[in-house]
Amino acid sequence: MEEASRSDDSNLNPIRNRNPTPNPLSTIISSAQVWPTIDGPLGLTEEASVDYARRFYKFGFALLPWLWFVNCFYFWPVLRHARAFPQIRNYVVRSAIGFSVFTALLSAWALTFSIGGEQLFGPVYDKLVMYNVADRLGLSGLA
Repeated sequence: MEEASRSDDSNLNPIRNRNPTPNPLSTIISSAQVWPTIDGPLGLTEEASVDYARRFYKFGFALLPWLWFVNCFYFWPVLRHARAFPQIRNYVVRSAIGFSVFTALLSAWALTFSIGGEQLFGPVYDKLVMYNVADRLGLSGLA
């Protein structure tokens, strides 16, 4: 009888113990709970998170695109886990797209002025730049 119990023990039977040991890091990651905000359990509930994500997304259109960045940063776990929180993810992904487009347009505008400058715009350039506004309005005291 002792022989039968010994053959059922997986540690003593080399044939049954051929599977490699599972990676302990993968079991820790898979068992960890996913939170909608970077605060983890201290953050917002899922219902409040949907409301905040919607607000950040809509106010980003009111010429405050930095709120789209805040939305992406605050709800970073939602961006990382594709299947988690589909209602929040909709707003966060759209915020990421909006912030990327805004950044591309702002960078193109800044590079156009810094690289092209007076050669690109000609005499209109002096009216477009903002560093000589005080001189034009007579506020610098140099006129």
